[in-house]
Amino acid sequence: MKRIYVLIIVAIATALPAVKSQTVAVKTNLLYDATSTINLGLEIGMSPLWTLELPVNYNPWDLGEDRKIKHWLIQPEARYWLCQRFNGQFVGVHGHMGGYNIGGIKLIGMEDFRYEGSFYGAGLSYGYHWVLNTRWSIEATIGLGYALIDYSKYECEKCAKKLKDDTRHYLGPTKAGVSLIYVIK
Repeated sequence: MKRIYVLIIVAIATALPAVKSQTVAVKTNLLYDATSTINLGLEIGMSPLWTLELPVNYNPWDLGEDRKIKHWLIQPEARYWLCQRFNGQFVGVHGHMGGYNIGGIKLIGMEDFRYEGSFYGAGLSYGYHWVLNTRWSIEATIGLGYALIDYSKYECEKCAKKLKDDTRHYLGPTKAGVSLIYVIK
């Protein structure tokens, strides 16, 4: 699977010189911002109905008292626009990979243990893009898909003793966003 991501990066790098005259947008996902996750996305127009989105997310923060939601995520997506790019409805195919270190959080049912690991997978998404003016837009998107999750489970009190290593298959929501977008022409 890691080879696939390397091939995606090579394909993107190869395609970039061909999109000089295309539209490029910079975006931030406000849902991630609300969780103090640093995030930045780049979306590149590839043709009149296709774009390529390249978002990166990183959360390095400890919450104190042995609580943390540290993670990183890369989630490239090819989008097909039903009318015209950067306006109206779109459907997409995304891949995702990331790593995490989460524990001590009652809200998500992880108050007694800490989990550390990685994941990768793919999914389908749907979204809508509202143009506010020539440069600014807002977008909402939701995605469903699959993830293979590898993790180690630790005692949370001291976060030192490893209890087990395991792998899980996940099928469900894999993407959610409300993004503020600045279009560069």
